[in-house]
Amino acid sequence: MICNKCGNENLDTASFCAKCGAPLAQAAPSPTTAQQPPQQVPSFLQKFLNEQQDPTIVQRVHQKVSQILTSGEEINYIAVQNKPVLNISPDCVVLTNKRFIIYKPKMLGRVSFEDYIWRDLRDARLKEGIMGATLTMLTIHNRRIMVDYLPKAQARRLYAFAQEMEEQVLEERRIRAMEEQRAAAGGITIQGGPMAAQAQAAPAQVDPVQKLQQLKQMMDGGLITSEEYEAKKTDILSRM
Repeated sequence: MICNKCGNENLDTASFCAKCGAPLAQAAPSPTTAQQPPQQVPSFLQKFLNEQQDPTIVQRVHQKVSQILTSGEEINYIAVQNKPVLNISPDCVVLTNKRFIIYKPKMLGRVSFEDYIWRDLRDARLKEGIMGATLTMLTIHNRRIMVDYLPKAQARRLYAFAQEMEEQVLEERRIRAMEEQRAAAGGITIQGGPMAAQAQAAPAQVDPVQKLQQLKQMMDGGLITSEEYEAKKTDILSRM
């Protein structure tokens, strides 16, 4: 370092000139060694980075999956596979309010999507190990979808979300079965469902006594209210 006052050449680590004692100005760091500012993550991606997901991968996955979303479909969670070696292009699991999607990167920037609607979910299973966790999805068509080497925190979030969706699917199936039983019992009107139109369109050819017994059983089983039972019983008796 050269002193600006006397021109003496000093050591780079010196703070004062060895000849005249003048303070030496420190050279500015080169652009290559200067600390680079941290990469800014878009605000809409912040909610997907709660379990230490890689922001670069999450942004890439979000961008590509957004291109295949249907009307009213939203991304709820993104989990990134973390293999112990060669984790350059990890698989990802993307959960939306309509589907669970397996995102698989290929060579040359290509991607394959494997997706299933929540209505086809039969069971979700989680197994944790030393190197991470494995999430397994089972469908009503006996299809098994498995993603391994998931970080445990991310896998638990996936499993919890899948459990919630599974409960919703079971409730929908229960309601649908109840509607079918009501319709099969003799045309009880069901609000807002296709089974109601079918029940009303098909003329009942069932013995009135048998129909009354069926209605009584449905009321005892909680499938219809006592008011519905009395109204239908009155209607059947009036036509006898």
